[in-house]
Amino acid sequence: MTAPLIVTRDRSLLDQLHRLAAAAGIEPEVAPDLGAALRHWPVAPLVLVGADVAPELAAILPARRPGVHVVAWGPVPDDLFRVAVALGAESVAELPASEGWLVEALTDLGDPHRTVGVVIGVTGGSGGAGATTFACALGQLAARRGRAVVVDADPLGPGVDRVLGLEERDGVRWDGLGHATGRLSARSLREALPRREHLAALTWRAGPPGSLQAFAVREVLSAAQRGHDFVVVDLPRTGDPLVDEVAARCDRLLVVVVPTVAGVASAVRICARHPDPGRVRLVVRGSGVDPQAIARATRVPVLTTMGDQRGLSEAIDLGLGPVRSHRGALGRAAGEVLDQLSLMHASAAA
Repeated sequence: MTAPLIVTRDRSLLDQLHRLAAAAGIEPEVAPDLGAALRHWPVAPLVLVGADVAPELAAILPARRPGVHVVAWGPVPDDLFRVAVALGAESVAELPASEGWLVEALTDLGDPHRTVGVVIGVTGGSGGAGATTFACALGQLAARRGRAVVVDADPLGPGVDRVLGLEERDGVRWDGLGHATGRLSARSLREALPRREHLAALTWRAGPPGSLQAFAVREVLSAAQRGHDFVVVDLPRTGDPLVDEVAARCDRLLVVVVPTVAGVASAVRICARHPDPGRVRLVVRGSGVDPQAIARATRVPVLTTMGDQRGLSEAIDLGLGPVRSHRGALGRAAGEVLDQLSLMHASAAA
């Protein structure tokens, strides 16, 4: 089932929801009674429950599921929020004020490229470890397997668009999204970002450093994951609640480690900030301290190792991105990470 489910007996509300669905190019499924609602409940990609039937539906305790929203016309009474919690709804939408985000949500359902992408976070175990370069290398290799976006969450970094050679491409940057309110459409984000073929980037404009806004970051990550097969997030090393939240949303968090005594000592602190060792892996760049010794010190497994990439600065200066060949050090390491992620998700889906 690909059509959204509308559950309401309120003819005026139903007419409004039909109008919004038409604007999004979607034909909804309407449940005329609670029995029909329960039949479609498990399979509908999005469920809109009218305020008129929400208490009645909550009373029969349908199975909890994502993508349920209670919709009301006009001011929302306080007791409707309690009903929404009992129903397991994600939000209470007040029309006409919430028309914009509701149209965006319905538009996503009609997106032929709708997906749920893998989110990979990359951070440096120490300063100068090359996390941004490796994040961009992952993006380049991932774009050969599907739609990929590199999200720059480090306002003090070099800018992933510059590393990828996308700085001259038109498209939205963080300053255009930092004050966003309401739901962000996956298709709208995908089409707005600077890109080259299947690779896109979201970063900062040149100039003074900006700052991340929590609501915008959450919406961007959600829309990016719905609109791309791979989302690579370049994370700063700074200890910040929002950065830690983004890291927790990643399917895999990679810590790029320079194998020196100082580099390993710093990586130990970085890894200790992320208490879920099942999601964290190390990428060791260069030679020095034995990788197994690094794994023991950090209590995090080493996913891959790589040597220094010859001609790296030249490739970036030419606007080619860090990976010129999948047989180079960066290409091999990034490919190995993506292979491991593919196996992980294939196992989870089995």
